[in-house]
Amino acid sequence: MRLPPPFYERGPHIAADLPGASVVFTTRRGGASGGPYASLNLGRLTGDRPEAVAENRGMLEGELGVRLVHGRQIHGSTVRLVDTAPDGSASPKEADGQATALPGLGLMVLVADCLPIALAGAGAVAMLHAGWRGLAEGVVAEGVRAVRELASDVELTAMIGPGAGPCCYEVGEEVHAAFGHDGGHARRGRNLDLKAIARAKLEQAGVREVHDVGLCTICAEPSLLFSHRRDRGVTGRQAGIVWLS
Repeated sequence: MRLPPPFYERGPHIAADLPGASVVFTTRRGGASGGPYASLNLGRLTGDRPEAVAENRGMLEGELGVRLVHGRQIHGSTVRLVDTAPDGSASPKEADGQATALPGLGLMVLVADCLPIALAGAGAVAMLHAGWRGLAEGVVAEGVRAVRELASDVELTAMIGPGAGPCCYEVGEEVHAAFGHDGGHARRGRNLDLKAIARAKLEQAGVREVHDVGLCTICAEPSLLFSHRRDRGVTGRQAGIVWLS
């Protein structure tokens, strides 16, 4: 992989360092799943074998040295504060983002074309699941608010991981209309630049330092990343994970 700084390879994955924190964007390589889910599928709500997904998650926790924590994603804007270690037997609560000031927890979102966005600043982190609906509904502003609630008024850094790029992400007029005039700068004919929208919303929320890994899930090497659109819905999920270091 050719990655722009400050991103670098961490085994088969993509990593970056944030202020007091670390972020990993997983690839689909290095797991136990087979078929269209090969090989590091982290999504339970797919057609993959549950035992393979459990093995993949366990391997990743061991590799990163954190406990993975995630919500039940619904393409909304809710960002949940995680202030206690979760009970492993409880079902995940609905959330498209999580924020914490607790060490040892790897906040995780699952993606296969939507954007994973990590935030960090002064002892607090957040990880956001940002598709077009979440971006339109305000998940970025909610994520920034959550981190600042935990870390007061500090400068934040954001990392945007692999997701659908403007080269490939064709959408209908209803999606373009969801962003109104704010989305005009991100329109590329019938295509939409989700990453440009995410960057603009981060900057509007006061995030001064934003980095984008620049990888499109749809046209990247198929063995590197899952893509819901490219694979016509039969595919796995990679993750964005952030934790305090």
